[in-house]
Amino acid sequence: MSPIIEAHDLRKHYGDVHALDGLNLVAHSGHVTALLGPNGAGKTTFVNAVATLLRPTSGTLRVAGIDALAQPKQVRRIIGLAGQYASVEPTMTGTENLVMVARLFGLDAAAAKRGAAEVLEQLGLTDAGDRLVREYSGGMRRRLDLGASLVGRPQLLLLDEPTTGLDPRSRMELWDAIRGLVDSGTDVLLTTQYLEEADQLARDVVIVDHGRVIAAGTPDELKGQAGRDVIEIRPHTATDLAAVQDVLRAVGVEEPRVAADLHRVSTPVDRGATDLATVVRLLDERSLAVDDVGLRRPTLDEVFLTLTGAPIDGDAADTTSASLA
Repeated sequence: MSPIIEAHDLRKHYGDVHALDGLNLVAHSGHVTALLGPNGAGKTTFVNAVATLLRPTSGTLRVAGIDALAQPKQVRRIIGLAGQYASVEPTMTGTENLVMVARLFGLDAAAAKRGAAEVLEQLGLTDAGDRLVREYSGGMRRRLDLGASLVGRPQLLLLDEPTTGLDPRSRMELWDAIRGLVDSGTDVLLTTQYLEEADQLARDVVIVDHGRVIAAGTPDELKGQAGRDVIEIRPHTATDLAAVQDVLRAVGVEEPRVAADLHRVSTPVDRGATDLATVVRLLDERSLAVDDVGLRRPTLDEVFLTLTGAPIDGDAADTTSASLA
């Protein structure tokens, strides 16, 4: 089966800013491909290039075998796009929103109504179809926004950070909806900064930094590239964080990292179970109470840190956002 997306030496320059800087990427059909990277890495620029919303400065880009630069209208007929924020009309019902979009795709009134009903059922929104969207929860709005990109029956769905701002329950509901789309034959390119999201949904993960692909593979393959197991400790009290860090320094090959929630400390190690035994002994010698201590494989976040020297949730602004607003 031919790849759904093929990009070779793709570049997009805004003056001195290189949003894409020789990006090479192949996304295969039949599953979710996740594009990971911090703000400013070039993820949104690439999605907009695939969606034909911008023209690359140079390089080649094919979507389902179609030259996206030479034949953008043909590409638009086979794609759907859902951005970072729900763009549905709150003063209309869910059904009315989808019928309107279907008519814009060129469907007649009867086909538009059928398509809207099918999408509402597909996304678990049938019972809410006649309600005004302003009464929807945030997760329901995101699913309806996803539905709006589906009424044209796209071969490829582009999702640019689709779960931004959602609570955990709504995020998981949207994940289930995305899995259902793939099972029904829709190819998905997903950009995200949530590492768990890529782990949950994607068969292939592409890591982008400074407009280039720096690593690609399955989540397990990428975790293997980190090369080291990780010891993680959850102290019983936050006041012991510094002492636990000191224990991990005795075995770790890098400075221990404190999680953002201030509840966990971790470090990569070379000797796995041997180092874990040493940590347990040191914790006991220092009478440090912990809720959990264990040895695990690295997360995708740690893979990204190993590859780039920076966490994925960096504060740099996306250079493409201002240019494309």
